[in-house]
Amino acid sequence: MTDFLGFNSTELQAIVLSLKVAVYCSLISLPMALWLGYKMARYNFTGKSIIESMIHLPLVMPPVTTGYLLLLVLGSKGFIGHWLQSAFGLKISFTFYAAVIASVFVSFPLIVRSVRTAMEMVDTGLEDASRILGAGRIRTFARVTVPLALPGIISGTILAFARSLGEFGATITFAGNIEGETQTLPLAIYAYMQVPGKESATLRLVIVSIVISFIAMTLSEWFIKRIRHDKH
Repeated sequence: MTDFLGFNSTELQAIVLSLKVAVYCSLISLPMALWLGYKMARYNFTGKSIIESMIHLPLVMPPVTTGYLLLLVLGSKGFIGHWLQSAFGLKISFTFYAAVIASVFVSFPLIVRSVRTAMEMVDTGLEDASRILGAGRIRTFARVTVPLALPGIISGTILAFARSLGEFGATITFAGNIEGETQTLPLAIYAYMQVPGKESATLRLVIVSIVISFIAMTLSEWFIKRIRHDKH
């Protein structure tokens, strides 16, 4: 049955769910990326290269591998997942939470990379001057570092948002393809591709995914240009 603009309820659920997952992914990733990106940009410490490699692993590993590792750790039989379920009755795998966690893991390297690069370009002399004038480390970070690195931070956040919209492998492995629960837009497209006669519905969802991604990237460029223009 057609519900809205030619989309049936299953398709609408997939679109809305994808947007929800992407928003949650961005909101969860941003604070962690700000902290980690700053640490990686400003400090040298033992094991830094190992941490960098671990952060970027999801970029080079097959997404299915990432999903399988999440399943081993947070699944019902995983050492953390089993404890959460037995102690608190909290089941993570094959739920909405699993879809969000999978998206965070695969998109996190993109936002950390952007934030770190942006913060490396901030003049440390300005941070030192802020501290000399009496601002603490946290206030300097909030008032000097973050505003100057804002274009890169926004760009990284939008990249993470767009990447989570297209996440497939880790999601289907760790969260499954449950209609109305974990079936995001890419999973709905995949499901429709398996059904004869669903070619037009598949193409419709493909177009929606392209439009959403295009809008996200266009907004990112607009925000960055606006911020740079305001600074000048």
